[in-house]
Amino acid sequence: MALRLILGFDYGTKQIGVAVGQVITGQARELCTLKAQNGIPDWNQVEALIKEWKPDAVVVGLPLNMDGTPSDMCLRAEKFARRLNGRYNLPFYTHDERLTTFEAKGERLVRGGQKGSYRDNPVDAIAAALLLQGWLDENTALFESSNP
Repeated sequence: MALRLILGFDYGTKQIGVAVGQVITGQARELCTLKAQNGIPDWNQVEALIKEWKPDAVVVGLPLNMDGTPSDMCLRAEKFARRLNGRYNLPFYTHDERLTTFEAKGERLVRGGQKGSYRDNPVDAIAAALLLQGWLDENTALFESSNP
């Protein structure tokens, strides 16, 4: 299967950032932030995104510790990735998301600053775009072999 469009998810227990990436351009951009209840999204919202964008695969960020070991949240993020696969029959990949939220906050400041709290104006979609961009950058060989 040729990979053309990828959705990226920055998994969290309260919010899940979503980004879209195109293999042909090698670029990712933020889409939206979904609310979550203890890590569980509104699956109807997720399904709407899947139907609208028709991705060929999904990438879910793994919140590894700074030393590269899995954090407590890694298991939950992997479970979320498997649920995406089970519900929508999409191949999934995971990607190290260390420091993406920190980078996203910096990006927000560059764009004109943070208005209010991060809870009210989250950076999760920016973090999702950063992790998806990292995945796209590291997997160009995969795309070259899968494109017609």
